[in-house]
Amino acid sequence: MEFFRNPNIDFLSKKWYFIAFSLVFSIAGLLSIFFWHGIPLGVDFRGGTLVYVKFAHTPDDNAIRAAMDRAGLHNVRIQRFGEAARNTVLIDLAEQETSESALDQGKTQIINALQSNVPAGKIDLNNASSLTVTNYLLDKDPLHAGLEASQRYAAVTKAILDYRDKTKGGALASFDELKQATDPAVVASLQDGFYLSDFGVYQVEIVGPQVGKQLQTQAKLAVLYSLAGMLVYLAFRFEWIYGVAAVVTVFHDTLITVGAFSLTNKSISLTVIAAILTLIGYSNNDTIVVFDRIRENLKLMRREKLSEIVNRSINQTLSRTILTAGLTFLTVVALYLFGGEVLRGFSFALVIGILIGTYSSIAIAAPILVAYQEWRGNRNLPAAAATKQTGTRERAKVKA
Repeated sequence: MEFFRNPNIDFLSKKWYFIAFSLVFSIAGLLSIFFWHGIPLGVDFRGGTLVYVKFAHTPDDNAIRAAMDRAGLHNVRIQRFGEAARNTVLIDLAEQETSESALDQGKTQIINALQSNVPAGKIDLNNASSLTVTNYLLDKDPLHAGLEASQRYAAVTKAILDYRDKTKGGALASFDELKQATDPAVVASLQDGFYLSDFGVYQVEIVGPQVGKQLQTQAKLAVLYSLAGMLVYLAFRFEWIYGVAAVVTVFHDTLITVGAFSLTNKSISLTVIAAILTLIGYSNNDTIVVFDRIRENLKLMRREKLSEIVNRSINQTLSRTILTAGLTFLTVVALYLFGGEVLRGFSFALVIGILIGTYSSIAIAAPILVAYQEWRGNRNLPAAAATKQTGTRERAKVKA
């Protein structure tokens, strides 16, 4: 299958447009990194606590942020998580502790900040633990369970909390909903000692700052080692200038991808680093295909200019490039749209990376190669002219 049959597009004549396009996005990314959002590192790299909150009604981000400020939590990231209908919010706390108490502390801080108009003497059922509910039921004994009270109320508590967490996503809107999960006498007893807040904390994650710094170092080394490995491989297989062109191209792709994360203020997590490494391999593979065709045509078209050979090579591989990139792009777009929040950063990096990686193999790598060869040819030109003039004088002396 071919999209183009014998295309003849002069890509190199448009190199200044390509360079301008790359400069705009690269500079925009750098400005965002250094002056606006910085590099928005996720909790994997900077350490911190992630608190996942489910609301019974549509949450108000401004109200949540105001509640955090009143509680003294000023450096908090608030992000809607998952589908809008689920009413879930991710609250990112910058913690500096790595103990188990830090996990409970972050959860407690969020609950205390969001709770308002708490009835005196009552417990929040949406954020109550299994032990709290079981002990309350044992004390009230609404079912008159007798000797089997411990086992029976443990099972009742499990049914209630499973309904709250699994069926309702972590937050009950009313006590009437519990009538589907347990006896009405239990529900009536719970109403006496509990109340329902508008939210429930259903998951907490913590990463210590030391682990985050270690992961930062490992991620940087992984990217640098991959770039160095490509440079060595291409210098060995082709010439060193091919390796330099490929590494500059991949650096260009990585810069624009990271800049896109900074401009959109999306967190860079471990999965995003995996996507960037995937992008490096993908972009490099596409560049090698073009370089390999250039090397083949150099042997077949010895009398042609290098720019013409490069243009011919790009046109010959264009159909293959569009087919490969197009199918891969459709896959990652589907992953971005339907893969869920967990894979959103990974798929976003691949969407940007595939577009830029395919573009740069044609618009960046090839012009670098041609520019270097032309510069080297112009540099050697005076020496060649001087040699030619010297030979002419010597022949004139011989004739004389």
